[in-house]
Amino acid sequence: MVDTVWIRRCSDWRRDLYSLLEATLLPEELPGQGRILIKPNLVEPLPPPITTPVELIAALVEYLQEKVPGAEIIIGEGCGSKDYDTNRSFAELGYLDLSRRYGVELLDLNQAELISISNPDCRRWPQMYLPAIVFESFLISVPVLKAHTLAGVTLTMKNMMGLAPPAHYQQGGHWKKAAIHERIQEAIFDLNRYRAPDFTLLDATVGMREAHLWGATCEPPPNMLVAGFDPVAVDAFGTGLLDRDWRQVGHIQMANGVLGSAAGSVLEVG
Repeated sequence: MVDTVWIRRCSDWRRDLYSLLEATLLPEELPGQGRILIKPNLVEPLPPPITTPVELIAALVEYLQEKVPGAEIIIGEGCGSKDYDTNRSFAELGYLDLSRRYGVELLDLNQAELISISNPDCRRWPQMYLPAIVFESFLISVPVLKAHTLAGVTLTMKNMMGLAPPAHYQQGGHWKKAAIHERIQEAIFDLNRYRAPDFTLLDATVGMREAHLWGATCEPPPNMLVAGFDPVAVDAFGTGLLDRDWRQVGHIQMANGVLGSAAGSVLEVG
């Protein structure tokens, strides 16, 4: 059931997350002695639903520590602001307290050690620089449900933009990853061809239906958690929650049939 999307109505982070992840059989795919990298969306130090709730990440860390006690767990993000680093988002959104409470490392991916990789099939990025750690870890993406004025939506595939190092992708822009705004649909697709998430946990409890940093929330709110191993299936489903057609979102359309299937089945976990 690689392309399955699991959903669970959410009223309690810990209880509903545990039920959802048990249904996905995630522990069978996790490295018992390796590294797990959790990638939330902390693009700016703004409160949820703009960013991933620290309470959800705390519940996920508890679950992982219980199921794979021998694994190393790291929370990593690379924020977009040109004026400050990711540690400000970690501090203002409660992640420093989470780190101390659970003994997990926080990593600014904007400062991580890089490797250079190439793929001649990629039209926008035939070569990319990305953090070495993302290729050495089981990568769990934890985005929030949001529309985006340029990309259409920002879900799990666009959440990978946090991996892009400013040293190579700022290119004089007002944002640390401004180069990705050029031909953004191809840019997101190519980025995920290099490194797509191994698993996604999408916070769809509220949802931002107009843009990723401002505007109205979804009404009524979806009030659910969404999970899956297929990033294309998760993003296609999430796009529908925003009352949009995934076929109109370039990076999902390009990734369909290459990185996963937009026609994945949906299973509701009771």
